[in-house]
Amino acid sequence: MTATILSSWQATVGRAPSALALIDGASGRRWSRAELSAVAEEWSQTACAGPALAGRRVLLAEPNGPGWWRAFLGLLQLGAIPVPADSTEPAAVLAEQARGLRAGALWHAGALHPLPGSIRHRCGDLCLLKLTSGSTGTPKALPFTHAQMLADGRQVCASMGIGPEDLNLAVIPLGHSYGLGNLVVPLLSQGTPMVCVASPLPQALAADIARWKPTVFPAVPTLLRAMVRSDLDPAQLSSLRLVVSAGAALPAEVATAFSEKFGHRVHGFYGASETGGICYDRTGEDTLTGRSVGTPLEGVQLHFRHGQRFTVASAAVGRRGRHSPADRATLDADGGLVLLGRAGRIVKIAGRRLDLAEVENALLALPGVRAACVLAHPQRTDALIAAVAADRPGTDLRAELAPRLAPWKIPAHIHVQPELPHSARGKLDRRAVETWLISAPPATSRASTKVARSTRLQ
Repeated sequence: MTATILSSWQATVGRAPSALALIDGASGRRWSRAELSAVAEEWSQTACAGPALAGRRVLLAEPNGPGWWRAFLGLLQLGAIPVPADSTEPAAVLAEQARGLRAGALWHAGALHPLPGSIRHRCGDLCLLKLTSGSTGTPKALPFTHAQMLADGRQVCASMGIGPEDLNLAVIPLGHSYGLGNLVVPLLSQGTPMVCVASPLPQALAADIARWKPTVFPAVPTLLRAMVRSDLDPAQLSSLRLVVSAGAALPAEVATAFSEKFGHRVHGFYGASETGGICYDRTGEDTLTGRSVGTPLEGVQLHFRHGQRFTVASAAVGRRGRHSPADRATLDADGGLVLLGRAGRIVKIAGRRLDLAEVENALLALPGVRAACVLAHPQRTDALIAAVAADRPGTDLRAELAPRLAPWKIPAHIHVQPELPHSARGKLDRRAVETWLISAPPATSRASTKVARSTRLQ
């Protein structure tokens, strides 16, 4: 019989029922595999609509912790199709998402909300639906089978050396693709336990690490940058043996600062919702230098087709096992994947085609620039405008772009902010930045810093 997520979990429980599965950082309670399995069984029998949810989508919006696990495993036991969602979204937004997905119910804030007009899946191998990031528009649901989810977890663990003896630090949302591959499936398939932290703030996070002694820390760039800037005792992080960064590009200066401050190299990890993990920097050297995002995970193959576009193939990939990401890339001499920007972000400036990623990459290469977003100027034809996270005047940044870019590629205005907004997945919230840039008051390039600092991004 083909293994499923649920049968893999049942086998994991059977091997060692009393083994640690979960630590709830907020309450301090430790859950064994058998205890976690029992509360999910009870939940599926008493808290839900039972057979009415079999084969139906259920939007699951719950924060990290025992409640997420209870609902996720309980839905699988009912034969429902979980659709993990961002629990921080307003209830009205979640309800709209659930209706758009034609879900049978929404689980939010500890309560089940049945919905009319749902569809029923009759494909027995369908495991769950991933929601793509909503930062670029309405989230899209991506179907994944049990075999694909198990393959992603297997490839991640084999490439990163994560085993049952490790303790994962669960800061990233469990329901996001990164969390599913690095936190959820490793527990279900091989018993790697996790500690769900009480707070993602640097001081509280460091305290949880010192208390619970996790060994593996899947992180995002914004979190690592905040830890570098905070007054933390490096000894608090001494239990860690592996620090991973994904969700967005980690600036080399942040990787270097983290390594120097805490004595741990950061290992870059690159993936996509459609594929799961793609590449991993096994030594951490490429992450320190910014050379590449690492080499393919075990079981993953990259095929370059039209110049800088490539296809990812593995047992974890949906859509018949192959997917072409929106990124452009090339391979370096060591087989590392070097990202060159997103495909499709092309504008015309004075009749000449320009990939906005080229300008963003040039900005990111300047000292002190932590994030950058560039788009066509909303008021001026044939000009660009940019927002950057930095502590330097926009006029200085424009001057330093002169040796790197042709004059027509340099943004007319660079609005400087202490930080740019990021999504819960750690990716730049490009939609929020672009909305702000379009509505930002006009400014001369010399005054852009003053205007930006008085009109903070919300």
